[in-house]
Amino acid sequence: MTSSIPATKSARQALIARLIESEEIRSQSDLAIRLESQGISVTQATLSRDLLDIGALKVRGASGHMVYTTQSSLEASGDTAGRLNRLCAELLYSAAGSGNIAVLRTPSGGAQYFASAIDGHDDPDVVGTVAGDDTLIVISRDVDGGPHLAQKFLDRASGVAHD
Repeated sequence: MTSSIPATKSARQALIARLIESEEIRSQSDLAIRLESQGISVTQATLSRDLLDIGALKVRGASGHMVYTTQSSLEASGDTAGRLNRLCAELLYSAAGSGNIAVLRTPSGGAQYFASAIDGHDDPDVVGTVAGDDTLIVISRDVDGGPHLAQKFLDRASGVAHD
């Protein structure tokens, strides 16, 4: 099969992003098969690097299975409260507050996506976020609001509505 995709890293990564934004891709093996059907053969190591480069993250999909997604597909939903609730349920491992800071823990690679969703939600209680790989801090407007923010995120993860 002849591919109409140029044999460049950027073209391959763009195709990967399109695939995971348009289909439920559960594993690197699933993705490799989809790429192969497009005439692109990659090693597992290359695929891992590509997923890291495009900022792919695994979240629970509509089917209930863990699937790959990208930041742009998360942002495309437009429903910031719904997206934030989903990410809390899918990514939040723990939350603790002290002073005006809430510390949230996520799976490896999840903190920046989670922080972006929090920043995009425009919660009046939140000044901003700082994210690492698996930990982020959320800064409260209230000098003693950290514990309240931590509980707010735990509530969202448990399905308790906020807004």
